[in-house]
Amino acid sequence: MARPRLSRRILFNPNAVYFKPRGIPLRELAEISLKSDECEAIRLKDYLGLEQDACSKKMKISQPTFHRILQSARKKISDAIINGKAIKIEMSEKGEGEK
Repeated sequence: MARPRLSRRILFNPNAVYFKPRGIPLRELAEISLKSDECEAIRLKDYLGLEQDACSKKMKISQPTFHRILQSARKKISDAIINGKAIKIEMSEKGEGEK
C-alpha cells in the first residue's frame, strides 16, 4: 500500500497561468502542465536562489521529495522551450497545503 501524499506548502499565486511561444495560436500548440508544487519549487530554488534544504523546509517536505519535484519542473520547462510547447500552470484546490 502506498504512503499517503502529505500536504505541501505553496505560497505562490501566479499572475498568469499560460505561457506560449509568440505568434502561434494556443489551439495549435502542444501543452505541458506545471503543477503548483513544481512552480513553487522553481520559484524558491531558481528565482529566489535559496538552498535546497531551505526550500524543502519552506514547502514542508523532505529534501529528496523537493529534488524530485524540482527535476520534474525543470524537465517540463526545458521541453516546452526546446519543443515550442505552451506551459499551463495548474493551481491545486484549496485544502492541499496551500497557504
